[in-house]
Amino acid sequence: MKSRYGAILALFLIATAARGVDFEEVSFETADGGTIYANLYGEGSHAVILGHGRVFNKESWHELALAIEAKGLSVLAVDFRGYGKSKEGRRPDARHLDLLGGMRFLKNRGAEKVSLLGGSMGGGAAAQAAVDSKEGEIEKLILLAHVPVGAPKKLKGDKLFIVSEGDRLASSVKSQYQKAAKPKRLEILGGSAHAQHIFKTEQGDALTKMIVDFLEME
Repeated sequence: MKSRYGAILALFLIATAARGVDFEEVSFETADGGTIYANLYGEGSHAVILGHGRVFNKESWHELALAIEAKGLSVLAVDFRGYGKSKEGRRPDARHLDLLGGMRFLKNRGAEKVSLLGGSMGGGAAAQAAVDSKEGEIEKLILLAHVPVGAPKKLKGDKLFIVSEGDRLASSVKSQYQKAAKPKRLEILGGSAHAQHIFKTEQGDALTKMIVDFLEME
């Protein structure tokens, strides 16, 4: 895994350097002693944390991060523990702590509002972070074909659930949506692409617009 993502990272840095794209690689600590690396885009007072799926990494969000940043928001795309240079803490599978650590990091940098977006594995982490967060900490929560959590009734924030109609997780996403408290919204897309893979399909542009519009909405 490390050699694969090392190659992806090298290609990403070459491509972004050629295009003159600016982002800052940052790191922060988690509550269980882990160290998380992330790419930080922009300086908006509303910040969005992106949590990737199992076969992706922080670079996989680059195009979406640019689209969100273009609307005046800042973006923190994390590498979960065990990916890239990020190191796990005392709880190896507690990826939600990586996102909660990112929330604290952004608040300390002056962010007034923080939203979470996660896909598949990262969606499960974002959902658990929303369950464990304090009231008012999360502005918006976007769950893209997320791995289900045990207490969907405790999800916080203005919630957007997204899944392809043919996704293997479609039924569980619908169930989690039904159990979640308002405000909430469910969007079912055509096809069967899973989570971040949707961006590679003809639905990709529509998905990007849906996410950006939801984050901008008051």
